[in-house]
Amino acid sequence: MKLKTKILFVLMCCLSIIEITAQNPIISHIFTADPSPIVHKGTLYLYTGHDVATEADTNYKMADWHVFSTTDMATWKDHGALLSPSTFSWATGDAYAAQCVERKGKFYWFVSTFHKEDANSKGGAAIAVAVSDSPTGPFKDSIGKALVVNEMTTDMKHSWDDIDPTVFVDDDGQAYLFWGHSSCKWVKLKKNMIEMDGPINTFKPKNYIEGPWVYKRKNLYYLVYPSVGTKPEMIEYCTAPSITGPWTHQGIIQENVKNSFTTHPGIIDYKGKSYFFYHNGSLPTGGSYRRSVCVDYMYYNEDGTIQKIVQTTEGVKKIK
Repeated sequence: MKLKTKILFVLMCCLSIIEITAQNPIISHIFTADPSPIVHKGTLYLYTGHDVATEADTNYKMADWHVFSTTDMATWKDHGALLSPSTFSWATGDAYAAQCVERKGKFYWFVSTFHKEDANSKGGAAIAVAVSDSPTGPFKDSIGKALVVNEMTTDMKHSWDDIDPTVFVDDDGQAYLFWGHSSCKWVKLKKNMIEMDGPINTFKPKNYIEGPWVYKRKNLYYLVYPSVGTKPEMIEYCTAPSITGPWTHQGIIQENVKNSFTTHPGIIDYKGKSYFFYHNGSLPTGGSYRRSVCVDYMYYNEDGTIQKIVQTTEGVKKIK
């Protein structure tokens, strides 16, 4: 093999799979936001948004959704941009927060974007579902239309309230979709994960603004979300004895993050420890529109309440 050919081969191998050594932010070669972790067959997969705004931009530009993976919480493999709004023929605009969940061997990636004006919607925020047989794709539009369009919810007058989906499958197999900006909405899903099974419900947890994350630990249900106040977003949470409530407000678990107005929770247990993913704007040239995903440890008290998240630059330790 000639020298030039060898060099080209090595460069192609390096570019095909990028590995990132953990330290907050854990992803440093691109700007990422809105983390969503899952565990599958011993590997933790992290689904994120992708900020592409310039330093001069004064609003979000979110091009697509990426997938990363790790087995040791220290080295992250970038599987690339596996989904974008262009995947959905009816969609337009940016790639807002999303979450991927597994059910019966299939992976359902619930994403939020905006809808074109057509026979199904006059426009506004919408929620789509992409599906794959693998956590790293290929993903395709599972329905051919949006699961949720702006016209389905009327409690908020603005057009961007149907964003930030999170999905939870309860112990009895019933799946629930939560989402919403300014109010939190939820609905049951059918077993196929791409159809609603009942009416849409709306409620307003204390200080709720957007980006819910729902899960169960032991016998307690958790609703974790960015909160609105007189300063940049913090993370607060509620607990309940049932996925449908009643929800009891438990307070703030994460204070403002560095150099970003927004933050977004993603919570997972992996190899015996609990992890709290979020984003900030701490990379060089970063900011509110050029965000970066971080991870720190998460701890619970004996009664199930969550201890305050300690934000660090070191991140978490490598799992041996």
